[in-house]
Amino acid sequence: MPEDGPVSASIVPLPVTPRPVPRAAPADPRIAETQPLRVAIGHSSLQGRRPENEDFVGSATPEGAELLSRGMLLAVADGVGGHANGREAAEMTVRSLLADYYATPDTWSVAKSLDTVLGSANRWLLAHARRNREAAGMATTLTAVVLRGGRWYLGHVGDSRAYLMRGDQLTQLTEDHTWEHPELENVLKRAVGLDEHLVLDHADGELQAGDRFVLVSDGVWASLGEAGIADLLRRHRTAEDAANAMPLEALRRGSTDNATALVADVVAVPTASLRDSLVSAARLPVPPRLKAGQELDGLRVEELLHESRVTLLYRVSRPVAGGREELVLKTLRPDAGDDEAIAALVHEEWLARRVLAPCFPQVIGHGERSHLYYLMTWHAGQTLKAHLARGHRYAPHEAAELGVRLLKGVGALHRLGILHRDIKPDNLHRDAHGMLRILDLGVAASDGEDRGERFREINNPGTPSYMAPELFEGKPASEASDLYACGVTLFELLTRKYPYGEVEPFQNPRFGNPVPPTRYRPDLPDWLEAVLLKACARYPAERFETAEEFLLALERGAHRPLATPRRRPLLQRNPSLALKIFAAASAVANLLMLYLWLGR
Repeated sequence: MPEDGPVSASIVPLPVTPRPVPRAAPADPRIAETQPLRVAIGHSSLQGRRPENEDFVGSATPEGAELLSRGMLLAVADGVGGHANGREAAEMTVRSLLADYYATPDTWSVAKSLDTVLGSANRWLLAHARRNREAAGMATTLTAVVLRGGRWYLGHVGDSRAYLMRGDQLTQLTEDHTWEHPELENVLKRAVGLDEHLVLDHADGELQAGDRFVLVSDGVWASLGEAGIADLLRRHRTAEDAANAMPLEALRRGSTDNATALVADVVAVPTASLRDSLVSAARLPVPPRLKAGQELDGLRVEELLHESRVTLLYRVSRPVAGGREELVLKTLRPDAGDDEAIAALVHEEWLARRVLAPCFPQVIGHGERSHLYYLMTWHAGQTLKAHLARGHRYAPHEAAELGVRLLKGVGALHRLGILHRDIKPDNLHRDAHGMLRILDLGVAASDGEDRGERFREINNPGTPSYMAPELFEGKPASEASDLYACGVTLFELLTRKYPYGEVEPFQNPRFGNPVPPTRYRPDLPDWLEAVLLKACARYPAERFETAEEFLLALERGAHRPLATPRRRPLLQRNPSLALKIFAAASAVANLLMLYLWLGR
């Protein structure tokens, strides 16, 4: 009888009973009551005939907000055989993944989180192998599944496998990364710790109650095959029984490898489509239009700050020890409270809660809310657009300083996987102390949303004059388009103009070369003009790649200016066009001379 190998990371028990939900019908009957994701998990790992068990299996099942935002994580790894450190590679990779995945921002997509965490593990394995000769070649396969909300996500490298049993149909979700070898068993061509650049396969799909996810090492699937795995899943109804049966049956059929299996049975899937903790806010009614002096949930309205086509912003106050605290209340106009607007406001609050940086207003809690709104910190001051309207003339050093603060904020967003998509002077606020804050995440999008659907809208949101040229071609927003908007904003602060002229709504503009800002401000230093022209370049490849690169160019200023190439003559840039122009000019000149000669 084979000996049991060491069992992997422990499984945190998941509560069987969901948190009670009020039985009153929601305001919108299409929004169902929520229940948490519930999954039953079992796993087993057997050493078999090998001298040690180089497989490692683990899972993490958080609760509450973490379960909602990051989901459950399942993983199986198989250390590369023949190396003394195969087990260490497998265990370190799985343990790092289980710990570090939950430390990534929940605005990141699952794929980005897996790539980042496993990329770090890959670098550690390679560095460890370089330092220790006995660890040379240590590597591991890795197959991970994340169950979050109503979807599953897969990250995979190597020849461990993941299967999905839905109904009576077993589907393989992974592809083996192996080379065929005439003398050896299949050789891994991709694994964690094998190459400097780790490439994971990713996949995702919709979850259904009753789904069974199976993660197995090659010691199981190579012996059982799909038919054997499917048969055991049908015969064993619980996840624990099925997970125990697979390695035992694989060894009984003659497997000479370690045998590991993890089975996860999806018991219940959340019924609501929103995955954040603010889902209950979508059930609240939109408040009526408020006037100064009126109260809402203990908040006294002081004044209406701003009204757009969809939203309203009020300055409100509430009693605190020693006086009253002033806040900003954001809600919808009473005539704009449709499903799309409600979802957008709830999403905006969800994003704003996660951007914890001094260059953004912070969301403030206020107990139970009777209406749909959220609160932010209040800061006295004005937007940069208001400063321009008052006639303020920005000096070059002042605009550069504002640019530094702006790019620090935009960089913080991009590190969280968030695109603002509407950077402009109207959305930049300067308080009485000179602190710059970025406002309005109403059209922002994060890659933490399911497959980043908001990044791929048919009509990109934003303000036309600040939208990058590629957005008018239907390409999705990106970090490059955010940085372009930053460049246009600085250009406008200094010149009151736009690098390509003002773009009207529904206009399909044509972009040539940006107008040099010194045409409007001859006093601008050369280095600053070079920075602005690079930031506002027509093509993304010619702009700054990251907010940090743009920031560095502003901070270095005249001390280390950008190395901008001189504009080459047309003959050098496009010889054929230059020759055509020369030929055409010569022909015109000859015709003119012939006309004058005949006229004599």
